[in-house]
Amino acid sequence: MKKMKKALINIDYTIDFVAEKGALTCGEPGQRIEEEVVRVTEQFVEAGDFVVFAIDKHVEGDTHHPESMLFPPHNIAGTEGRELYGKLEVLYQQTKQKSNVYYMDKTRYSAFAGTDLEMKLRERGITEVHLIGVCTDICVLHTAVDAYNKGFNIVVYQEAVASFNQAGHEWALSHFRSCLNAEVN
Repeated sequence: MKKMKKALINIDYTIDFVAEKGALTCGEPGQRIEEEVVRVTEQFVEAGDFVVFAIDKHVEGDTHHPESMLFPPHNIAGTEGRELYGKLEVLYQQTKQKSNVYYMDKTRYSAFAGTDLEMKLRERGITEVHLIGVCTDICVLHTAVDAYNKGFNIVVYQEAVASFNQAGHEWALSHFRSCLNAEVN
């Protein structure tokens, strides 16, 4: 059997989403997964697998963006809040020049919406996406749904995803398994 080509999609693990004083933080749940997020990312980088940092980007004062009616301003271009959180930023700075590391901006929940992510995956022959980051029930979920609809196999790392909504987190983990045929480990 041919080995499946895989990619890691590291979603929104930024200061605004994770730090105690982040603009839209999931707080302690997000901070607790830091070591696992870094471990999994490092593992993929070292194995030579494709690693994507899919990072939310907003423009200050953009009242036309649909999230502006749902959430306070967050991940504003050019602000510290948009930087990767903690040890992940250190790892990114050490590995960003590697050919298998790709940092991309996203402006919607899904890393596929309005980006070149699908093209980058297809041109590398990738058939399986591994998802980590925040928030489990928002951006990770929407990315997983799009990956499913595009025919990718999905793996979600339960110990490397978090949300500010524990009920939503648990629901999303169940949904990944029952409706997206994802492997949740």
